[in-house]
Amino acid sequence: MIKISVFYPNSDGARFDMNYYVSKHMPLVQKKLGSALKGLGAEQGIAGGSPGVVAPFIAIGHLMCDSIETFQSAFAPHAESIMADIPNFTNVQPTIQISEVKL
Repeated sequence: MIKISVFYPNSDGARFDMNYYVSKHMPLVQKKLGSALKGLGAEQGIAGGSPGVVAPFIAIGHLMCDSIETFQSAFAPHAESIMADIPNFTNVQPTIQISEVKL
């Protein structure tokens, strides 16, 4: 099992519409990836690791798939439409990490 994590860094001027992200963007991704998608999640950053420190990420999205190959095969045909939706909810350039789930 792999997890695709999409990190949206927090910074001055960062805009992120969480309502749009969870009600429109993530369902779009879910529909496009179909049965290749085994799970998804969305997190909104609320604080850093110390009192008074802002969250380093304004949001984090997660997708779960059986393998990198499964994800890439499902994502590639829809990449353009999924990526084109990003400006509808944020002005932040995301960072993506693919991890192998161990636990």
